[in-house]
Amino acid sequence: MRIYFVKSIFLLLFFGVLLRLAYWQVIKADELKALSEKQRFENQKIEATRGSIYFSDGAILASNKPTFLLYGQPKLLSDEKKKKIAKILSPILSWPDEAKDLEVNLMEVLNRDLYWVILKKNLSIEIKKEIEDLKLEGIGFEVESSRFYPEGSSSAHLLGFVGSNERGERTGYFGLEGEYNGELKGFSGLIKIEKDAVGLPILIGNFLGKTSKSGKSLKLNVDRTVQFIVEQNLLKGIEKYGAKAASAIVMDPKTGAVISIASFPSYDPGSFEKFPKELYRNPTVADSYEPGSTFKVLVMAAAINEDLVKVDTNCDICEGPVEVGGFQIRTWNNKYLPGASMKEVIVHSDNTGMVFVGKKIGLEKMYSYIENFGFGQETDIDLQDELSPDIRAKKDWREIDLATSSFGQGIAVTPIQMIRAVGVIANGGKLMEPQVVSEISDENGTFEVKPKVVREVIKEETAKIITEMMVAAVDEGEAKFAKPKGFKIAGKTGTAQIPVAGHYDPNKTIASFVGFAPADDPKFVMLVRFDQPTSSTFGSETAAPTFFQIARELFTYYKIAPSE
Repeated sequence: MRIYFVKSIFLLLFFGVLLRLAYWQVIKADELKALSEKQRFENQKIEATRGSIYFSDGAILASNKPTFLLYGQPKLLSDEKKKKIAKILSPILSWPDEAKDLEVNLMEVLNRDLYWVILKKNLSIEIKKEIEDLKLEGIGFEVESSRFYPEGSSSAHLLGFVGSNERGERTGYFGLEGEYNGELKGFSGLIKIEKDAVGLPILIGNFLGKTSKSGKSLKLNVDRTVQFIVEQNLLKGIEKYGAKAASAIVMDPKTGAVISIASFPSYDPGSFEKFPKELYRNPTVADSYEPGSTFKVLVMAAAINEDLVKVDTNCDICEGPVEVGGFQIRTWNNKYLPGASMKEVIVHSDNTGMVFVGKKIGLEKMYSYIENFGFGQETDIDLQDELSPDIRAKKDWREIDLATSSFGQGIAVTPIQMIRAVGVIANGGKLMEPQVVSEISDENGTFEVKPKVVREVIKEETAKIITEMMVAAVDEGEAKFAKPKGFKIAGKTGTAQIPVAGHYDPNKTIASFVGFAPADDPKFVMLVRFDQPTSSTFGSETAAPTFFQIARELFTYYKIAPSE
């Protein structure tokens, strides 16, 4: 009897072992295999090479340069050697006044219970060589790459920059780097390295993985020479007119191609972290302002397009200030032109004449044309930081709103919206989509970005009439002293007060000038804007001279001869 009992115990134990083996080998097989591979293999991410960005002539605007990651191997170092490494490296890897703090940080990292730790990223080849010459034990280097901007701070707002996201991955922010981050960053690779019991790579072990795929490259419509001309003249203008800030955009009105975008104050995208964050946004696509008198040509275009006025229509309320909804509207210089023609209203930038035009148009049509010219909506320019100020709902407009909008106050726009709208006049009536990038390419080929017509806003004949009005405004208006002789230029000045706490500051203005040339066959449309100039508050004395100086240099660059 006893022997049967012992046999039964052994059988139960045997079946128990079999069941346990089945549990580990069948039910838990996948989980155990994963744990085993986690212990045996180490995954290493292979960063893809970020795509480059080129000017229209092929010159590099953004690329990559080799940098180095400095690492340490704590488990191979004694405490004495760790102290030595921290003390020697800290002054090399930091500014003099930060060396002591870095020495403490390096000691903390080297005291971790790890086989491999990062000591410093993005080291130059010069720093790498200096450290290698010290022949320190327990440290080494890995090759990395970092973003390189050969032009320095030039085109910073256009470019944006590359930083790290919350997971430590290289990511583009603002401008082109942000907008095209998905195309530029490529696809990372992965390598699985077999390790031994102490975590070191087995040189004859298995190496598995997938290769990385480099990012796509961008070729821009932006012309390097034009960008240089614009930036230099803006900097001179800031100094000459004592402005708080300045910006300019140059576009091809026929295609919407952005030839230049520049703003100051600026920053260096290669060391963006050293600059205030408020400088990162691109003012030409993200800042809103009241356009002032530059808006008058668009309102006049709407009236002529609807056949509500003609060039020689006379204003019957222009003999003095105009009363609208309890408010009195005056001209900018308190001079009045009784019976002024519509051409004279534009040439002399007459606010009362524009109130006359606004009444002719009426709220329904005015609101419709504001939307058709592209205000209240993003232009879809291929830069990440574009914003669009809202247009007040039509039901909330009062009589005074219709009047003030006719001369560009009480309505907010962005510079890119404004230049695109004036481009409608320059190209015969079509609203174009602004485009910075002309080509996107990788090893599989090149994708060409085609010009895109959004819609037709005014008739071609209307565009010709407004163009001649703008030519007269340049030849006969307050800025005629600065105009390059012999060239036919269409343009309009703008001086808008800045709204502050429910009223307009009488001493602060946005001075601007928008126009295109040559007027009969425009090569470019351009907007120049100064924020709070102090030498003069008027666009005719600040933005206009800068516009004409840039235009003068562009005529030479494009080999455009005088026609008059």
